[in-house]
Amino acid sequence: MKDVIVIGGGPGGYVAAIRAAQLGASVTVVEKENLGGTCLNKGCIPTKALYKNAEVVHSVSTMKEFGVNIDGGFTIDIPQIHKRKEEVVFKLVDGVRRILNSYEIETIFGSAEIKDKNQVVVHKNDGETENLETKNIIIATGATPYIPDNMKSDNPNIMTSDEIINFDHIPKSLVIIGGGVIGMEFANIFHAMGTEVHVMERNDRILHRLDSDLSKRLQAHVKKQGMKIHNKAFVKELNSKEDGSIEVVGEEKGKELILNCEKVLVAVGRRPNLKGMNLENLGVNHSLKGIETDDNYETNVEGIFAIGDVLGRVMLAHEASHHGIIAAEAAMNKRITHNGSVIPSAIFTSPEVATVGLTEEEAKAKKMDYVTSKFMFGGNGKALAMGDSHGFIKVIANGDTIVGVHIMGLNASDLIHEGVLAVSRGMRIDDITGTVHAHPTMSEGFAEAVMGLKGDSIHALAPKKK
Repeated sequence: MKDVIVIGGGPGGYVAAIRAAQLGASVTVVEKENLGGTCLNKGCIPTKALYKNAEVVHSVSTMKEFGVNIDGGFTIDIPQIHKRKEEVVFKLVDGVRRILNSYEIETIFGSAEIKDKNQVVVHKNDGETENLETKNIIIATGATPYIPDNMKSDNPNIMTSDEIINFDHIPKSLVIIGGGVIGMEFANIFHAMGTEVHVMERNDRILHRLDSDLSKRLQAHVKKQGMKIHNKAFVKELNSKEDGSIEVVGEEKGKELILNCEKVLVAVGRRPNLKGMNLENLGVNHSLKGIETDDNYETNVEGIFAIGDVLGRVMLAHEASHHGIIAAEAAMNKRITHNGSVIPSAIFTSPEVATVGLTEEEAKAKKMDYVTSKFMFGGNGKALAMGDSHGFIKVIANGDTIVGVHIMGLNASDLIHEGVLAVSRGMRIDDITGTVHAHPTMSEGFAEAVMGLKGDSIHALAPKKK
């Protein structure tokens, strides 16, 4: 009998397996497709590889600004783009395999069916069936793209993120339905490579869950770059034409909207993978939105845990990994990791966006006596020298305590972690302003933004006298 069976080998599942093994557990991971799950194979990693391609294309396109001239232009090699992407994915997936093997974690490839809280049946990919007994089960089956009924089609040019990631050519035109994280990251990738991109978003701005200062400024920036953003817009139907192209019929701000395009990306959200888990017969509390758990990610059935996207909450790989560590420790009755509630997010648009803690809208809703400060990267020496001074750092404080940090700009996904420490540890303004930041760096902008909470920012114009 195993101590732990983990169903799903993504960033939640394989991390849970490793942590359980570190605590002395005998562990089996059951994975239907590839280790690493959506993140390593279809999501976070391959999209970031493509993001780098988009960044390189942008850099080449703007080289004249840096005194570098390329006569005759340049071409984009699609097979080489995918070759590089697949090499990156292979290295990471193989790295996960090696780590699991080093901890003597058994990996079985197939579909799992939970018979009861101590028995899992695996229908292996080679056609065989194996019965496994265990003391604990951790469900980490992730989520899949959601396609509304009015957008389902046999037309291969109507795609989700799973399909478009393997594009065989750069489309002339692309309509993206959904202006959330997935939609905007792909919008950035294809726009940089020359595609005419339209984004349809139901809300009044893209990435509407972000602090409004961030999302409004990013929307203005991408529109200035030539991307077409349609707010308060929704799709009524998708009509396939004889040549395979698509007519998108919908509304924008109450008026008819018709867009003709080569390809459509449906990016309206993801739904938890619950198929085959037998949750009803097990008595596990759940809904179509996801599985219910306690703070240790244990369900109402003792010994059955659920982590990551299958919970239907915030779907982030690093949050799933954190869940996995906590669930593994709980399964082994060794609670070590604190259940961190401060989870950062990073969005790989151009420029990058990253955020942690409360937005200003959330601070208002809580009726906090808060203050905000922004430092524009136009006043940062490193940003100017790098030729990328778009964006800012915004800090929110409740009294003297930092409660939110929001960044738009170069390397925002890396810069956010000083903000994560500040918010998660309840740091005060003086904790940051009393810390020397190296020059010239983007991180100076965080110190300047925090200094601005008291009107003390050095590299900003003096506050207007009242």
